[in-house]
Amino acid sequence: MTGVLQLYRELYQRHGPQGWWPTKSKGYHESNATRFFSDSELLEICIGAILTQNTNWSNVEKALASLFEAGVMSVAALSQMDELALAQLIRSSGYFRQKARKLRIFAGHVLVRHGSLKEMFAPMRSTDELREELLSLWGVGPETADSILVYAARRPSFVIDAYTKRVCAARGLCAPDIDYHTLQSFFHKELPADVLLFNEFHALLVAEGKLQGLKKKPISDTEHG
Repeated sequence: MTGVLQLYRELYQRHGPQGWWPTKSKGYHESNATRFFSDSELLEICIGAILTQNTNWSNVEKALASLFEAGVMSVAALSQMDELALAQLIRSSGYFRQKARKLRIFAGHVLVRHGSLKEMFAPMRSTDELREELLSLWGVGPETADSILVYAARRPSFVIDAYTKRVCAARGLCAPDIDYHTLQSFFHKELPADVLLFNEFHALLVAEGKLQGLKKKPISDTEHG
């Protein structure tokens, strides 16, 4: 057993299934990793991945609740919404003006190029192609793109965040200052390309990081433009 798989099993035993990515209809639920997602839920996950940059999840939940209450949880509504009005709805998430722009750009891109997220995430499209497309959008960096890939598009692209780096560094699996792509390549080499494993493992690393008090640093400038 590799050190990475050993870490996964230890964390799973300690924390149990995390049920990521949470949605309004299900919350944190073990079935979220495999069940069918509606268009609205896919968009909710993508929005959450963008809004969680530089803030904690409780603030994102408040912003999502405001978007639901305003009835704008569709790519058409978001792409056409006044940016200042959208910014006020997501104010709790921080960097709300930048994030409003990001959401409008993301939604507009999906609407014009694909029509829906289901079409954007179509199985015949390669993961590399989809990742490159996401990274081409303003305000979407590697962590956000990989979160969308693994949790919404269900593609095996391991998410690397500050918790992942710090937990792995504490275990001697990597240097504390390792860069994003080097650590991601390490996980991709050591693990089978299993979406469910990538989903659960990243969530467990976050749970462990929080338990150990490993504070998450703000996402880099490539994430927030």
